Amino acid sequence: MEERIDFVAPVTPSEEDYLTAELAENEIGLKGDAVIAILLRKSVEQGALTLDEVGEKYGKPVMQILHGLQRIKELYVKAPVVESENFRNLLLSFAEDMRVILIIIAERVNLMRSIRDSEDDEAKRRISEEAAYLYAPLAHKLGLYKLKSELEDLSLKYLEHDAYYMIKDKLNATKKERDRYIDAFIKPIDEKLHAAGLSYHIKGRTKSIHSIWQKMKKQKCGFEGIYDLFAIRIILDSPLEKEKMQCWQVYSIITDMYQPNPKRLRDWLSVPKSNGYESLHITVLGPENKWVEVQIRTERMDEVAEKGVAAHWRYKGVKGETGLDEWLGNIRNILENSDDLQVMDQFKMDLYEDEVFVFTPKGDLFKFPKGATVLDFAYHIHSNIGNACTGARINNKVVTFREQLHSGDTIDIITSSTQKPKQEWLNIVQTSRAKSKIRLALRTTQQGEAIFAKEILERKFKNRKVEIEESVMARLIKKMGFKETREFYHKVVEQQIDINEIVEAYQEIKRHDENVHQDNVPAKSADGYNYVSADEMIAKSNDDVLVIDRNLKGVDFQLSRCCNPIYGDEVFGFVTVSGGIKIHRTDCPNAPELRKRFGYRVVKARWSGKGQSQYNITLRVVGNDDIGIVNNLTSIISKEEKLSLRSISIDSHDGLFRGNLVVAVDDTSRLQSLIKRLRTVKGVKNVMRV
Repeated sequence: MEERIDFVAPVTPSEEDYLTAELAENEIGLKGDAVIAILLRKSVEQGALTLDEVGEKYGKPVMQILHGLQRIKELYVKAPVVESENFRNLLLSFAEDMRVILIIIAERVNLMRSIRDSEDDEAKRRISEEAAYLYAPLAHKLGLYKLKSELEDLSLKYLEHDAYYMIKDKLNATKKERDRYIDAFIKPIDEKLHAAGLSYHIKGRTKSIHSIWQKMKKQKCGFEGIYDLFAIRIILDSPLEKEKMQCWQVYSIITDMYQPNPKRLRDWLSVPKSNGYESLHITVLGPENKWVEVQIRTERMDEVAEKGVAAHWRYKGVKGETGLDEWLGNIRNILENSDDLQVMDQFKMDLYEDEVFVFTPKGDLFKFPKGATVLDFAYHIHSNIGNACTGARINNKVVTFREQLHSGDTIDIITSSTQKPKQEWLNIVQTSRAKSKIRLALRTTQQGEAIFAKEILERKFKNRKVEIEESVMARLIKKMGFKETREFYHKVVEQQIDINEIVEAYQEIKRHDENVHQDNVPAKSADGYNYVSADEMIAKSNDDVLVIDRNLKGVDFQLSRCCNPIYGDEVFGFVTVSGGIKIHRTDCPNAPELRKRFGYRVVKARWSGKGQSQYNITLRVVGNDDIGIVNNLTSIISKEEKLSLRSISIDSHDGLFRGNLVVAVDDTSRLQSLIKRLRTVKGVKNVMRV
């Protein structure tokens, strides 16, 4: 903002407001509605203007920005502890409009610049700590690297004064030598790039004081032990369609002149960072055997990285973990074709649509999936709280435990000593943590009911002078229409079945058995029997097949970690000691031993319908340690639909690399297709499922 805006507000904006507006416009690129909102903020806070009046006089977008700033101010009052990642995410989801977040970052940068002469050391410390753990990470997340570095350096200056000035003095003392070395390093590169007909400029960039201090602490060394104090940045004036080609051309020229370190190659051209950052970083051995980092990028990449527009970019085909990435993906094309940052004013944030952030009465902050209920929250606090939950007070309003949570809510759980978990609770909760705790509580309750029911039956049978045989009782339970004994015992405890009727039905089965066996049938010789193997016995005895379906009720099963079965694998079930069932692949390494030793606990199993979930599987990849091979592998994965890369670990030795890729897939058909494509990558020797 070269000239101060000629703007009349009901309450005159302060000097700080004008400075924040200038910073937001010149260093971030905000214009129009956002700048007006900054200058009107005091008028709204002091009651000179209502939000409705703002909407009428200055437009709805200005009103929405001011509403977002107001909500965030209220959030600070509610949350005494703001240093968590959850609070940053809540801040983003509360803002509603992208410009709100950019404005509060601009305000904090301006505040950090102005508190230098403050005599209130406690306030200076608190503001600096918030800048370090809240605002700098926010700026980084949105691609505002220049402001992020300034916030970190200023917070270090105020929090660790001696360390800051020690590094600053050392940098000043070595500046001449550093400049001499940079000139010597750049000169031959400059000649080659000029000869290649490229349009470019080169500049040296010294690392920020904060990043040097962090390296010193991490490496436990002095200032002199940090070899990469600076980086050379080559910025190309390149048309959009030739950006990647010319960046790799520069890479080729530099690596022909200086020996590169392949382990230090960072290719953010092919796959940009999650916040959209694009650049090519290499480290080469320069004159005097010193390692030098070289960053290669275009004018567009440098501009958006410095001003934060990179935060709005999203590489096609790479799925993010949050609603932020999805939102960025929706507007990427428009931003790519627009030189005017005014386009930002058209968009509203729809962040974290799959997440909600809620508070405890003490101010602790927790994250839940969208659709989570009060009951999820209660079980997150403690199992006993969940088991006894009858409802809650949300923002001092009493609700049932079925009530869904919303971001910013304060939840106070209401409990009762007479409350007990019920089977239908499994349909109310959304989190796996709550579901597992409810199942555990139900099993404990059912075990207690079974013991009590057996005691009732034993007393009644004893009074009638009838002995209980387990095999006969099992047949009776099945004949009465109960699929599981726990249902039968529950009905007995709840007195929903007449005990006398049970005794009479039991005696009827007993009499029928005695009549059938009245005839003396001679026993068969052992020679008349054929040996049946354990596997054959299992196949014959288990006519019922367990159908694996995420919506299956009353059956507690888990996918075994030893073989990680996924939809489409041939599988079987194994009944565990705790009563649950673990699903194994038929080719699981443990399968032969399970069948041999515990054949009676093996059940048939099959998948139901179509794969509804994604399963994490590990692929072992072995190949030649060639430059770009990792990028080729991840590029293939990123282009596959309904498939995402969870993690990657690579180990190279003697020209070979071995890597583990953890990939989320729907079923075996997609997995086989992926393995087939990965095997076609040049240099890959083998791909196998672990």
